[in-house]
Amino acid sequence: MTLTKQDASGSVMADTATLRRTMVDTQVRPSDVTKFPIIEAMLSVPREVYMPDGKEGLAYIGAHVGLAPGRVILDPRVFAKMLDAVDIGQGDLVLDLGCGMGYSTAILARMAQAVIAVEEVADWAAEAESLLGDQGVDNAVVIKAPLAEGGARHGPYDAIVLNGAVARIPAAIAGQLKTGGRIVALFMDGALGECRVGHKSGARITWRMAFNATAPVLPGFEVTPGFAF
Repeated sequence: MTLTKQDASGSVMADTATLRRTMVDTQVRPSDVTKFPIIEAMLSVPREVYMPDGKEGLAYIGAHVGLAPGRVILDPRVFAKMLDAVDIGQGDLVLDLGCGMGYSTAILARMAQAVIAVEEVADWAAEAESLLGDQGVDNAVVIKAPLAEGGARHGPYDAIVLNGAVARIPAAIAGQLKTGGRIVALFMDGALGECRVGHKSGARITWRMAFNATAPVLPGFEVTPGFAF
C-alpha cells in the first residue's frame, strides 16, 4: 500500500487510519499497553507524516525506522511500552530527547501539558518544528541543541523520554528532572538492552527494569572512556 502525505481524494487518509488501527491492535495492545491516553495518541497521530521522505511506507511496520546511521524512529511497540512505563500525566512538562522529525513529540503532546523537544540535527529540528505546526501541535517547542545538554532553560521536568539507547545518563540530564519525576531510557550493554524507568528522590535516581529492547546509542550518551595514567 502506498502512503502519501496528502491525497485530495481522501482514500489514502482512510488507509493510513486503518494502518494506525492495525498497528495498535497487533503491536501495541498485545504488548499489554492498554492505557487510554497512549492508545488514543497512537491512533490519532499520523505517523507517516513524521517519516523521512521515501520511508512513509515503513511508518507502521513493527521495527525501528532508520533516520541516519545511529539514529532511528523507535519501533511503535517499544515506544508505547516506554510511555506505559514512564506514566505521562496530563499536567506533566516533558523533555523529549532525540525527537528526530517530531513523531514522539506529537504523541507526547497529546498526553502531557507541554513538551520541550530537543534535536541536535539542524535539518530534523527544523522539519519537526514545521511538521508539528502543520499538524496543529501548539503545546510543544523544538530546540536545536546537543541531546546530552537537554533543555535546562525550560526545566525542571516531570518526565524525560529518550528516543534511543544510552550507556549512561549524563549529570546534566539527571539534573533537569524534578524531585518525584520519572525518566525512561533503553540501556545497552553490548548487544543486550533493557528499558529502565528512573524515579528521582532528592538528588538520586532509582532505576527499575521494565522490559527488554535494543536501539542505537544516542550521541552523547555513550560510555565515557576512562583515563589511563
